[in-house]
Amino acid sequence: MEYLIKQYALEPGAWEIQYIEENFGEFPRRKTAAEIIDRLGDRESLILIAEAPLPDDPTGAPVPVSYKIVHEIRADESVPKLRDLVARLAGTVAFDGRRILYQWIGGTRRDWRGQGHFRALTEESEVWAMAAGFEEVVVKTKNRYYDMRAVLAQLQFNVVKHEPNPGDIGESKVYLSKLLPAELARGHRSIRTVVYAE
Repeated sequence: MEYLIKQYALEPGAWEIQYIEENFGEFPRRKTAAEIIDRLGDRESLILIAEAPLPDDPTGAPVPVSYKIVHEIRADESVPKLRDLVARLAGTVAFDGRRILYQWIGGTRRDWRGQGHFRALTEESEVWAMAAGFEEVVVKTKNRYYDMRAVLAQLQFNVVKHEPNPGDIGESKVYLSKLLPAELARGHRSIRTVVYAE
């Protein structure tokens, strides 16, 4: 199967993500375009959206089915949430003198899960990251996101830290990391067509 991926510039991508999060209906706290633009405005980032035709649509018009935003994270973060993340990763991820990429937000519509769209987005973001000189990718998730953890395990992300939540084990935080050696792209499985959205 070949995956169609659109790469967006910051502002149009932020508005697309806001629309998707509003209409996926699966996210308890949705990101707004303003939040996305504010977070990404002064850092290197990538916004990707996978599209596919609806099975019952005779026109075959593609619709968004999965998305991912990744961005640079630095040792000297000024954004409070990112400063907290860097502090939590201290001792497990070396930031000084290295380019680190953070998988910030993403998701796949329930009816499109298990078809490889999120994997294709992740593989494409890794190719982009290597070309941009990033050396490591980190992601934070919750224990209860089993599907996401399974995809990350297949992509050879390693758990580098676990923060238990005594009140609800599903809410425990899991931090994963993957080094980006040059030979990484040879192991990618998905066939992808990437276009730049206008």
